[in-house]
Amino acid sequence: MATVTRQETVGVGAGAAYLGVDRVIDLGPLHPSAHGAYRLRLTLDGPDERPLVATAEPLVGHLHRGAEKLFEVRDYRQVLTLANRHDWLAAFCNEVAVATAVERMTGMDVPPRAVWLRTLLCELNRVLAHLVFLAPLTRALVGEPTAGTVAAQRGREAVQGVLEAASGGRIHFMASRIGGLREDVPAGWTDDTRRALSTVEDALAAVVAATVADESFRARHAGVGVLSREDALDLGVTGPAARASGLDLDLRRDDPGLAYGELPVRPVLDTAGDALARVRCLIGEVEQSVRLARECLDRLPAGPVNVRLPKAVKAPEGSVYTWVEAPLGISGVHLSSRGEKTPWRLKLRTPSFNNVQALARLLPGTPVADLPAVLGSFALVVGDIDK
Repeated sequence: MATVTRQETVGVGAGAAYLGVDRVIDLGPLHPSAHGAYRLRLTLDGPDERPLVATAEPLVGHLHRGAEKLFEVRDYRQVLTLANRHDWLAAFCNEVAVATAVERMTGMDVPPRAVWLRTLLCELNRVLAHLVFLAPLTRALVGEPTAGTVAAQRGREAVQGVLEAASGGRIHFMASRIGGLREDVPAGWTDDTRRALSTVEDALAAVVAATVADESFRARHAGVGVLSREDALDLGVTGPAARASGLDLDLRRDDPGLAYGELPVRPVLDTAGDALARVRCLIGEVEQSVRLARECLDRLPAGPVNVRLPKAVKAPEGSVYTWVEAPLGISGVHLSSRGEKTPWRLKLRTPSFNNVQALARLLPGTPVADLPAVLGSFALVVGDIDK
């Protein structure tokens, strides 16, 4: 809920004392403009009939999960059952990040089919996550669903269905294991996935019509919530939020893991850095992920999807850092081992944790009436912040 407090301040201007009033709006964790359980403290300025945001302070920590400490009291196989839960919209990508860290430390070679399937599942995961954020943006101003909303939900459910069929899980997939995947995809799954990708392509036309191709939508989103390239770089913002500000960084191209080195990844870039640019980048990335997923299907080799593991997986003494391009940006894992079957330290670099601080830079100067448009364009997952 939003609460407004008034705080009197005394200052001196033009040689005379004055009494001013600061208006502070506290957007609590249940406010419809917020992305879940985090608070956003805003100080307002300007006339009462059209107040502007003077300062913005994201207040995080309400959903503190203690994921890193939970990892450190579990063996490496058990860690993977938790690795997908801090960003539940990037579940498979986060599984891969942790599994890759252990595989790199142990010198384990993942079978080619598992590498290509992991790449395919990561791209499907990206489509799913972006459609989750795009669907609410397609609603009419009064909140009613449009044809774009229905289409986005249909595309999301199609991708959700094939991910569930491949893993058995709807949200927490737990499909990766150390050395590959838990099991191969079922018979007929590749054909189902092609049909799901076609459904997403058909849905995108309606999503575009309801958002970036709609004159009213463009008027509400253009020029508001601008994040400069310099601020994105300074704050460590990554993913589509950074690429919308002209920051040309995408690990799938710049430090390719999995099978990305053999795929034509061209980052979707914009330079405006405003709310409209961020929506354009989300849509462009869905289109690109559909193309990449199709190529993975075309090049999917036969063979096993995992390697035989010892009774206890132990990483040798040392440390390693791995990272992947998750849907919202760079997701990194720093693993330190003392040669035991549990990690000594397993630290996470989560994209939402870095990205949320950008709100303090992009919100000042924004009319309060435009907050829903700006916050809706800036994708965050609270569990990824409060890891």
